Formats: sequence, C-alpha cells, structure tokens
Amino acid sequence: MTYEFLTVRVEDRVAWIEYRRPPLNAIDWKMLREIPTALNAFLADPDVRVVVFASAVEKYFSTGADLRVFQDMRQQDMREWVQTCHALVRQIRQAPKPLLGAIHGTAVGGGLEIVLNCDIRFAAADARLGQPEINIGFIPPVGTTQSLPRLLGRSRAVRFLYEGTLVSAQEAQSIGLVDFVVQPERLREEVQAYGAALARKPAEALAAIRRCVTTGPDMSFEDALAMELEAAVHLSGTPDFSEGIRAFREKRPPKWK
Repeated sequence: MTYEFLTVRVEDRVAWIEYRRPPLNAIDWKMLREIPTALNAFLADPDVRVVVFASAVEKYFSTGADLRVFQDMRQQDMREWVQTCHALVRQIRQAPKPLLGAIHGTAVGGGLEIVLNCDIRFAAADARLGQPEINIGFIPPVGTTQSLPRLLGRSRAVRFLYEGTLVSAQEAQSIGLVDFVVQPERLREEVQAYGAALARKPAEALAAIRRCVTTGPDMSFEDALAMELEAAVHLSGTPDFSEGIRAFREKRPPKWK
C-alpha cells in the first residue's frame, strides 16, 4: 500500500513507518489518518515482527501538528482531532508487537508524542526533543499528559510540559525520554539491528511482556498479577515454550515456531 505522507518498508521482518511531509513533517488531517492505517497493516502482517517509527525528512523528525490546520478549528473539530489522536494512542499501547522509535533532528509536538508510547526510543546525537504546546496556550493532545508521567514520573513530566523547551538527545536520555543515543549516521543501522534481534525472539512471549508491562501499571496490583498469571499459563502451553526448554537443556539455539 502507498501513502501520500509516509514511507513504508520491511527489512528482515522489521517494518519502518517514516513520516514524509516535507519540509517539516507537520501533521495534517490526511497524515494523521494515514499513520494508524499503516500501523494496522503491519500489525496484521504475520511476516512483520517489529515496527519502527522514523522520519524520511532530513533534519526533522516532526514539528508536530500543522498549525494552519489548528488556526481555523472550531471546538468540535478539535474534539475530532484529539479523539483521532487518542485512538492512535490506544492502537499503539494495545499492539502485540514491539514498537521502536528512531528519532533524528527536531522532534516536537504530536510526532514525538506518538513514539513516547513506543517501547524503546533511539535518538541521533544531534536530535532536539520537546513538547512546546504551552507556548501556544495548548497541551500535548496525543496522550502525553498521561504517557509522560508514566515514563518520567509526575514531577519531571510536569516540568517538561510547563517549561516547553527543547532538550538535547543526551539530556533526553538522562531523564528517561529516550533509551539510546547514537551517532546520526548510524541511527537507522542501530535501530534495524536492534529490531532484527527482537524479531528473532518468540513472538507470543514478546506480546505477553508488552501487554503486561504496558497495561499492568494501570490496574490494581492484584489485577495485574492475575493478568501475569494467565499470560504465564498460556505461554506454558505453546510450542515455543517446549522448544525453549528443550533447546536450553540440549545447549543449542532454539528454533521458534
């Protein structure tokens, strides 16, 4: 499938969704609707095991929403925009496959918000990241008022959103906003290698880990333990679990189904 504002490809079972709306990757209605469509296609593809969000535009990951779209919005239009964003956040958080972010250049607003809901984020050493919505009298509407405290803790999240300033990749790593900082010329190579390594692991176990870790903190501790119990019981009956035990005892690499 082709998209007007996205570049998509698959390499070694790792799918890439790259923003492509030059010059700034500012998100308009069509781009906002293309992103969940592309993600859904890859989540449904059994040959895809990992999905990466990235940018195909030099120097810009994304500058967030196209403010020309916001300029003439009525409140009902904004309600539809945010509901569309929230549907994407739910889709990402409920996804059964590992999701990675490959961030370069300027990464602010909604484009960055999307990858805050991914599992692991890589940033090029020259990237700058921020949520500057406070500077236009707004809030980040792609779930970040909820995802960021879960990621950074309440105090850091509040300061980050109050101040609305951009931080370097190194500072982003120090506060937990990104996991790895790599040289710009190696960003795609490093993310692809990490994704390919994940793609070689048992898919059902990856899905169970993602589900328990992502949704568990929103439950009571007892309910989260019950979810973990059911996941463990289910995995114990899978061919991959039996193969994993045999391979470990026979001191050989497992052959996952």
